Amino acid sequence: MDKSDVTFERMRTFIRVAERGSLSAVAREFGVGQSTITRHVRELEEAVGVPLLSRTTRRVTMTAEGSRYYANSVQILRLVEQASDEARGTRGTPAGTIRISCTAALGVLHVSRLIFAFQDRHPDIGIDLSLTDERVDLVREGVDIAVRLGPLTDSSLKLRALGQSGRLLVASPDYLAARGRLVVPSDLSRHEGIRMSNVAGSETLALRGAGGERHTVPFAGRLRIDHGLAARQAMIAARGIAPAHRWLVDDLLAAGLLEVILADYSLPSVPLNLLIVPERAGVARVRLLVEFLAEQIAAIPGIEKSISKH
Repeated sequence: MDKSDVTFERMRTFIRVAERGSLSAVAREFGVGQSTITRHVRELEEAVGVPLLSRTTRRVTMTAEGSRYYANSVQILRLVEQASDEARGTRGTPAGTIRISCTAALGVLHVSRLIFAFQDRHPDIGIDLSLTDERVDLVREGVDIAVRLGPLTDSSLKLRALGQSGRLLVASPDYLAARGRLVVPSDLSRHEGIRMSNVAGSETLALRGAGGERHTVPFAGRLRIDHGLAARQAMIAARGIAPAHRWLVDDLLAAGLLEVILADYSLPSVPLNLLIVPERAGVARVRLLVEFLAEQIAAIPGIEKSISKH
């Protein structure tokens, strides 16, 4: 292998093709002809000495060797970028792009406006914001940081605890007028529930009374939804009762479009964390965004800094 043929340009091309699974898509992204992308990949494979991609008429996938080379290439290019970023940082303001992944509804309603404010402060920093409730592999997808709700399992990432997201039971006045009000948790059995299909255990609700007593009650309904914003619309449309994050419905409660029900009973809060790819934690612009989000997210309605005991 001639090491001089392994260029950063060819490596970047390979990484994006591996991530997008399409030569033509990467060509459009880079603003070049598909033949250029094909040539970069071919030249890199010739330099490495093994096929990195498997091409079919419908999709491009990585070979076993390609998967290993991809992981190493991502790390190499990140270290190069970090070194360049730190060198530039000694002479001027931070610049470059940050890729962030965020829980979808939280991102639309709150985090997106925080990103706008961050860019107003730092006009040379670009943001690539991806909104998804899927637990993406940050390293594989080239994401720098992620805002995530719920328990975490990936111990290889740096974690910055942001707080706990408080939840409450809500319903629209029209729904309650039609179906009757609730007094105790067992009343839920005669009501329609709006359930999140992407949340494990949504068929039951665990409530805690003012005296500390716990109630586990069945929670059923004809409507299951996998996106918080759609659930929000279903609540407004009187489709049923829903356990909702306060940040999702705070404005609707203030406007009288929703009401809190069973106010004497509380739902367990959900941890909210910021995940950071360790190799990116030292990059100046990433550090700036992490600190900014940690400070600003605390002001979102329903985000509690104290650790919940539920």
